[in-house]
Amino acid sequence: MSSIQTVHVNAAPRPAAPAERLPASLVLLLATGAGLAVASIYYSQPMLGVLGADIGASTRAVGFMPTLTQLGYALGILLLAPLGDRFDRRSIILAKAAVLCAALLLAGAAPGIGWLLVASLAIGLSASMAQDIVPAAATLAPESHRGKVVGMVMTGLLLGILLSRVVSGFVAEHFGWRAMFVVAAASIALVGVAAWRGLPRFRPTTQLAYGALLGSLAALWRLHGALRRATLAQGLLAIGFSAFWSTLAVMLHGAPFHLGSAAAGAFGLAGAAGALAAPLAGRLADRRGPELVTRLGAGLVVLSFAAMALMPLLSAPARLWLLAASAVGFDLGVQAALIAHQTIVYGIDPAARSRLNAVLFTGMFIGMAIGSALAALVLPTWGWLGVTVLATVSALAALGVRLSGPGRPGRSSAAPR
Repeated sequence: MSSIQTVHVNAAPRPAAPAERLPASLVLLLATGAGLAVASIYYSQPMLGVLGADIGASTRAVGFMPTLTQLGYALGILLLAPLGDRFDRRSIILAKAAVLCAALLLAGAAPGIGWLLVASLAIGLSASMAQDIVPAAATLAPESHRGKVVGMVMTGLLLGILLSRVVSGFVAEHFGWRAMFVVAAASIALVGVAAWRGLPRFRPTTQLAYGALLGSLAALWRLHGALRRATLAQGLLAIGFSAFWSTLAVMLHGAPFHLGSAAAGAFGLAGAAGALAAPLAGRLADRRGPELVTRLGAGLVVLSFAAMALMPLLSAPARLWLLAASAVGFDLGVQAALIAHQTIVYGIDPAARSRLNAVLFTGMFIGMAIGSALAALVLPTWGWLGVTVLATVSALAALGVRLSGPGRPGRSSAAPR
């Protein structure tokens, strides 16, 4: 595009722009960049079993790798994503790509668990470039096609989350876990070069100082009960989601399965099958309201996790089928709830959607970090049944939040702009 569409937060919404389409190559770049960036958070999960055995680290120690990665991502969204309103978003994306590439190389060369934990935190912080790419897509897209473009970029992000486990499981199984981190670093380097060549510059949309940007997040949190409820419910769902995925590889590595990282990664295909059906929840939210979809999604997550309590009664092959079916169910439920929660949150204050999104996703990834940490503590002591109970209870709590009453937006004009 020859010019950049700048959204001034203080201004009234602009009339619809003339129909115009972004080049398909630019949309593909944005979707690929978002997907590969967020995938960096999840590459380690299917490899934890073989990784721990290779470096002589305990199950509990390697379990903190996904915890730190997800916590770093949450901190990156909270502390770094608001800078996209203050500075050129292209420069931020390029800087984070460089840091992420270096962090992935550090993980691949790490001599022990200590450096792997440091690299995990750095990977999470810099992988938040995905949350810079999505608003970049919304800014570049003409108003008449903005929803379609953002939806395509979010599809890339979602596929990155789910298929990352399949790719890392295969690569680790055939070439070793260190090779996976090197391949990931190379992919981010390619995205960085493509972004340097293909992304235009972005004008800042606010002159607020950094402290004021962060303060506006707190103001939005205080003002809007709907935002607090959506963030809390999605965070609780994320606890069970993360507890499952962060311990699945370790569980499958032991008796009675004795399966490698490729098998653990293959479960990502089951998750993808469920999550890719989740856009249907958007249509239901349009027809019946997002509140209903949040309750249906949370209820499906509860049922899917609770069903795994039947595993001790089944044969080993039947357990694997149950795990796959549960992965389809709870991934569908979590993604459906997320779509509905985004619908609720974006309707609170259209002028503050980036910051509202930052609050929602920060809460979600804090929940993921908590889920990984709790699962790393629960699995060695109470086994897979303990992880199942943890996931079911957290999903029940999320359903309770959604059933306790509808959240209503507060005053949108009171938030700092």
